[in-house]
Amino acid sequence: MSGAEPPNLSGYDRARRSDDELIAWLASGAHPRELAQYLSEAECRVLMPLARAVANLPEAGARGTVLLLPGIMGTQLGLARNAPWPHDLLWVDAVDISAGRLTELRLSANAELRTLGGISYSYLALQLRLRAAGFAITVWDYDWRQSLRSLGQSLAQCIRGIGSSLSIVAHSMGGLVTRAALALDAGLPLQRVVTLGAPHLGTLGVVQALRGTYPTVRRLAAIDELHSAEQLAQLVFSGFPSIYEMLPVRGTLSDIDLFDATAWPAADPRPDAQQLQAASGFQHAVAGADARFHCIAGIGQRTVTGLASGPEGFEYHISSDGDGTVPTPWATLTGASNYFVNCEHSELPRSEAIASAVVELLIDGRTARLPRSWRASAERVVRVSDAELRNTYNARVDWRMLSADERRSYLNRLNQAPPQYSAAAGRPL
Repeated sequence: MSGAEPPNLSGYDRARRSDDELIAWLASGAHPRELAQYLSEAECRVLMPLARAVANLPEAGARGTVLLLPGIMGTQLGLARNAPWPHDLLWVDAVDISAGRLTELRLSANAELRTLGGISYSYLALQLRLRAAGFAITVWDYDWRQSLRSLGQSLAQCIRGIGSSLSIVAHSMGGLVTRAALALDAGLPLQRVVTLGAPHLGTLGVVQALRGTYPTVRRLAAIDELHSAEQLAQLVFSGFPSIYEMLPVRGTLSDIDLFDATAWPAADPRPDAQQLQAASGFQHAVAGADARFHCIAGIGQRTVTGLASGPEGFEYHISSDGDGTVPTPWATLTGASNYFVNCEHSELPRSEAIASAVVELLIDGRTARLPRSWRASAERVVRVSDAELRNTYNARVDWRMLSADERRSYLNRLNQAPPQYSAAAGRPL
């Protein structure tokens, strides 16, 4: 490369590759060292045979087209740089995060952020498995900070542009974006909609994100040399309309209306009252399910499934009736075909067994690979307060001292549950 090196040029910027590049390398065996550093050797062993199978297909897209929608934080965001320099990756670039640049994700801070594709670790395996089954795959990456209403408008326009023989597989928040698009135009030409861990009735994880007690926020703050989790909640996450639109549907929690700012603890960080009001009608305005809908909900993971006000802020009720992020019943829809699987939220799009079920749902509209019913866990429910969660992940992590494997593992486990969630360790409800 020629010319002066641009500021903030990191190894993550240099290493980032498009999915098509990664698939070509995996299929040919090219650049094995770079692939191993980027994906890990274990991941390459899984993905290489899939990439080779896709490369040898006689016809691409014989079964139609699938739009794959990532979940919140599942799309890379960054700033464009002029050639020959790589784009300035901001999310997820741990070097930039450690330097305090996560505040540049604020909607008011940088209007020039652009999408840079889905996060490969989360979605590349599902892409390849769907391609191997005969589908043409388009990853619909989107700016997950934005209002789901506006994202629904953009998705509806995209669907109209593609036309017929189109289905959607949506992870997490992508399911709500899909329903927002269908609310604008129920006649969009979709054959199937498959959601994976979508928070159809909301998720209490966003409450914790706004309070600075969500595991992901706390683990990001641990590598940020400038900001605490509470500061990130107040400066960054409280400005995302999408966060508020994923709050539990009014009435889901019998005792608390989270769209009422006075129901929140008085101590900072607190939500933005105007954002709460703007989001209050969103979940009731999205489209309901019809025969095209198939919902896969995770079970068996320690999950925040309830909420109460307490002397030390909110108290979160933890049970095993969820996928670690979304309570099991909140990931289902009346009118849809609902299926259940013992799987953690971020692993839903990575699971080979779930991918096989998704293929059958896309082709036949049914699958026998997953059960249609579930039973509430017998593990005890525990409670943990905001104050207790603020004692987790407080130790600073020096990113420069971690090995490549340690760095990769840390980023892949950002949402790891804290020890207080354990049925054995937590305070009983």
